[in-house]
Amino acid sequence: MSRTALLATATAGLVLLGAAPATAAQTPTTPATIVTCGPSALQAGLSTKVCAAVTGTNVQLYGQISLAGPPSPGSTLPVKDLITTLSGGVVGGASLGAQTQTVRFQSTTTQVRGVSGTAPCGSTVHAEFAVSAFSSPPSGPAVLNVPVTC
Repeated sequence: MSRTALLATATAGLVLLGAAPATAAQTPTTPATIVTCGPSALQAGLSTKVCAAVTGTNVQLYGQISLAGPPSPGSTLPVKDLITTLSGGVVGGASLGAQTQTVRFQSTTTQVRGVSGTAPCGSTVHAEFAVSAFSSPPSGPAVLNVPVTC
């Protein structure tokens, strides 16, 4: 075979390889989780806020309790028994649920979880987190409105 014929055969083979369909396996992508927290609220002398972790149409709500500021030097850190209520729902739609539970706060940031569900793409989820101590009346809850953008 001459060099020209060999070169033509090799070129034709490369053209055929380029025309072959791609067969790479496609793996499904998992949507990113977006965590959004509302502004802090002062309840039972503690800093509280409510957050939502949104992954696609799945929404998980949680409340967070922490000290409202640094403790005074030499003071003992607070231990409080609290009553918490976490609730949420799709604005103009279904409830994601509500949960009331007793929590012992011992000066470290504490999360309260337990309310989750699905919300349609384009909707807004409204969440509330209320905290009260056994010896003090409840004050306004921490609130959050978060869009489900999918």
